[in-house]
Amino acid sequence: MTTFVDRVELHVAAGSGGHGCASVHREKFKPLGGPDGGNGGRGGDVTLVVDQSVTTLLDYHHSPHRKATSGRPGEGGNRSGKDGQDLVLPVPDGTVVQDLDGNVIADLVGHGTTYVAAEGGRGGLGNAALSSARRKAPGFALLGVPGGTQDIVLELKTVADVALVGYPSAGKSSLISVLSAAKPKIADYPFTTLVPNLGVVTAGSTVYTIADVPGLIPGASQGKGLGLEFLRHVERCEVLVHVLDTATLESDRDPVSDLDMIEEELKQYGGGLDRRPRMVVLNKIDVPDGKDLAEMVRPDLEARGYQVFAISAVAHTGLKELSFALAELVAASRAAKPQEEATRIVIRPKAVDDAGFTVVREDDGLYRVRGEKPERWIRQTDFSNDEAVGYLADRLSRLGVEAALMKAGASSGDGVAIGPEENAVVFDWEPTVLAGAEMLGRRGEDHRFEPPRPAAQRRRDKQAERDESDKEFDDFNPF
Repeated sequence: MTTFVDRVELHVAAGSGGHGCASVHREKFKPLGGPDGGNGGRGGDVTLVVDQSVTTLLDYHHSPHRKATSGRPGEGGNRSGKDGQDLVLPVPDGTVVQDLDGNVIADLVGHGTTYVAAEGGRGGLGNAALSSARRKAPGFALLGVPGGTQDIVLELKTVADVALVGYPSAGKSSLISVLSAAKPKIADYPFTTLVPNLGVVTAGSTVYTIADVPGLIPGASQGKGLGLEFLRHVERCEVLVHVLDTATLESDRDPVSDLDMIEEELKQYGGGLDRRPRMVVLNKIDVPDGKDLAEMVRPDLEARGYQVFAISAVAHTGLKELSFALAELVAASRAAKPQEEATRIVIRPKAVDDAGFTVVREDDGLYRVRGEKPERWIRQTDFSNDEAVGYLADRLSRLGVEAALMKAGASSGDGVAIGPEENAVVFDWEPTVLAGAEMLGRRGEDHRFEPPRPAAQRRRDKQAERDESDKEFDDFNPF
């Protein structure tokens, strides 16, 4: 049964915004109390958060589809809809977020680091919020914006100070079990360790973490023996420790050739692994032949510039010296790191000639409008409501879309699309769109809310209507 997963494909969807409400206040003796439709609630975000208590991506392997809740629609009586609940997904420290093409989107290192993977949609405005001195009783409301969606790949790279690397069965798991409180699986056959194990070591005043990386074999940098998955967990480690088996039963292996092979794989993998501080540990000197071999190869390794320690993880020989030497390397590596600068807020104002949208004429003669505002307004419009369509036309005109279309060469009857190809609204363009013009008065107005006319004015208006009707009858009557 799978208990550790370090790479998953995750499909996230934020909540959609709730629709606004179009309502008119009703009360006894107040038949036209004015608009009182509330706004829709905001959709919930999907956020990844680093949690130190999480060590695997197993939960997302079993449930790769995650969705936040949507906002509730607004109601009459100026009651706004409830916001959707944000969905917080805990991930291990060292999780890398990538798109499906392998491009890195975010690198989540450090407890509490967050990344919003999908943003919730805006709630639609109700007709109470849309009312103004010019638009006293809107008969429409804005729709909620759909929540964002994203397909991402989560890849875990172990965060540790020290990584133990070497052939399978070299004694890495035994070593981490005696240096720290980690309890990895230990057995006398290769590839006992299939997942990284982390332990915490205290040496004097220095506390550092150590990782037991599964065994590497020739060709690991090309993926042989799950080498790429194992090497991934070495990338973030600052110090590498070669654990060499001095008591191997394989006749074609020895500590020096094992070291050369691992070094070559680190170099082929890249990422600067071949330039990390490193030391060599000759393990299993409790075996007589192993001790003799360690004494034989030690001068050669020291001549190459390596700091060499001969130990026995089983007999607990040489462990104290090793732990303090590792602490010195870790402390030096930490001191050499550049200090992180305080977070700076960078303000990038828009260019003075940035209209917020673009108009492009495509090969088939279609004019496509792209921009955050026009595309959002399209999604918020109820096209079954003529007044809402007229309101959209007014907004686009004020933004300058109509002027930009005329400048691009569009003429009456040309096709215009707003939005991307897969989700666009296409219509035949008419300059100064008059959608909703069949309503009395200007768009968004209601003549019933005009102040009452004086009695004398009403009599004059009625007489004018009768005179106009008589004139039309006279013009029609041939006799």
